[in-house]
Formats: sequence, structure tokens, C-alpha cells
Amino acid sequence: MTTRPGQTTRDTPTAEATALTSRLAVGIDLGGTQVRAALVDDSGRLLARAAARTDIAGRPRAVMRQIEGLFAEVTNGIETRRLAGIGVSAPGPLDSEAGIVLGVPTFPGWVDVPVTAWLGDALNLSVTLENDGVAAAIGEWRFGAGRGLSDFVYVTVSTGIGGGVIADGRVLRGRRRLAGALGHVTTAPEGAACACGNRGCWEAQASGTALGTRARQRAALMPASSLFARGAAIDARLVVEAAREGDALAAQLVAEEAELLGIGIANLLHLFSPEAVVLGGGVSAAFDLLQPGILRTVQARALPPFRGVPVVAAQLGQNSGLVGAACLVLQRD
Repeated sequence: MTTRPGQTTRDTPTAEATALTSRLAVGIDLGGTQVRAALVDDSGRLLARAAARTDIAGRPRAVMRQIEGLFAEVTNGIETRRLAGIGVSAPGPLDSEAGIVLGVPTFPGWVDVPVTAWLGDALNLSVTLENDGVAAAIGEWRFGAGRGLSDFVYVTVSTGIGGGVIADGRVLRGRRRLAGALGHVTTAPEGAACACGNRGCWEAQASGTALGTRARQRAALMPASSLFARGAAIDARLVVEAAREGDALAAQLVAEEAELLGIGIANLLHLFSPEAVVLGGGVSAAFDLLQPGILRTVQARALPPFRGVPVVAAQLGQNSGLVGAACLVLQRD
């Protein structure tokens, strides 16, 4: 089910019919590009979904109004008493217990924003807030590639890098529930500057944003590459497309991306000893191109007992966060 910004889709059977037999919740996934909402049942199925381009310029209150509008779209025809609540997946750092977004470097004005209080008052439902990477990990754990596993790590690679950890059959929370900031593990001490203020964070080295930046720099010096003509428009998606079409520079960039991801994943294997590492986010659309290089890097860098851990693609695709957000309400971990 593909949804463009401003479009609402509904699956079959109808949400109204399913509401009579299933527990329902609304999942919200707040991203820098899109804010999305979905009506989800207790089997993890999306019954309706809507999206809009995130009004970052309008600051937090404008985005809250967008969420209220999307909520109305996906719950059209559903009695409020049938809803178990709302789960919100948002970038951090945040305090999920207090329901407050503490500060998002790429969201101007998002400092100490009381998301659960604002939405709870507006929609008259209980609201639970969770880090987007952790929410996606929960979605994959309950209904995706991590189903049935007691220990796995979910990594999302898109604009940034985030994730969540399932350890001994429980979500790893940590102090103030801040565990899982995987993108800010240092993988290159003298590496690229990160939006967080440090240098060499895994996010600054291997995110989709970082891949796009490297590609623009390199393509400007290589007129023979098909990327050269795209100039400032080059992003990770275009790099992957060019690699699939046989462009040599793009293929080299994808190979480097795989190695950078593999370095971080080897660190995660040593830290958490998972049964699997699940890769999601926009860059995971190139998983078939990335996986061989990731595994080669893991083989070269990980200690022998960790080398056989599978690295697999997320099964829920771009819906991991939406399903996981709903699971915050439907299935308390």
C-alpha cells in the first residue's frame, strides 16, 4: 500500500468491519520529510494510512495540527471508544516516559515539546511517545524480520542512522529510556562533522545524507559518470539508481557505503550479540547491492563467534515505524 503526501488509502476488509473484531490503535510516524498516520489492528495490519509533507517551517504546533488532521483521516468512520490509543514515533533525543521531545537538531524550535500532552488534550485519547528507531524495532520484532527472536538489533539508514535493540526478549531502554542512539557511535574519530556537534559519528559517515554528500563531491570531478549532470540534485536514491544502471562511480560509492555500514554493524555485534541485525530505512531499498559488502566487512572485522550473525532487510519496509508506534498501545512490551 503506497501513500503519497496528502493521500489516504484503506485496505480491505474495511476498517469499520475490522473494528468490530480487532483491537485498534493509531500509529504516527514523524519524520523530517513526511508525517504519516495509520490505523493498525492487533495483527499488525494497516487498515488505513495517510501522509503529509512535514511542516517543519511551521514549528511544533503546526506539525501537531497536521497530526490531528491525519488522525481524522485514518479514523474516519471509527468510533473513538474502539481505539486503544495513539502511539507516536519521533526522532530524538526524547523523554518517552514524560512524553517530551527534548530536541531534534534538524527540527527548528523542537526543544522540550510536550507531544503526548498536546495530542492527548486535542484528541482525547492516551498517547505514547517513542524514539523512531526503537518504534521501528518493535514493529519488526512483533510482526517483521525479528519475529520470534529474543535478541536482535534494528538499524534504520535514511536521512540519519538510528535504531533499537531487543535484548533477552525485552526492549533495551537504558537511563531515561535513551538507549539505541546507534547513529552516534563513533566509527571514524577524524571523520565527517555530525549534526550533533561531534565528528565521525556512524550517522555522519554512513547515512543516506552522507552518501549523497560524498556522491556530489565525487561526481563533480568525474564528467564520465551519469551522476555528473545531476549536480546538486544527487542524493542516495539517485546513486543507487545509477549503480543499478552500471555507472562505475555509483557502484564504487555503494561499495564504500556497504563497508561503512559493515563497520558499524560489526560494532553492534560485539556490543549486543544479537541473533540477527535488521536493516531498514530508505537506504535499505538497495539492500541487495549492500548486503555482500556488509557481510565481507563483518567477516573481516568481527571476532569469529559473531561472524555468522545474519544481516537481513526489514520485512515491513517503510511501515516499520507506523506498526511499531501502534504496538506501543496494542502490545505493551
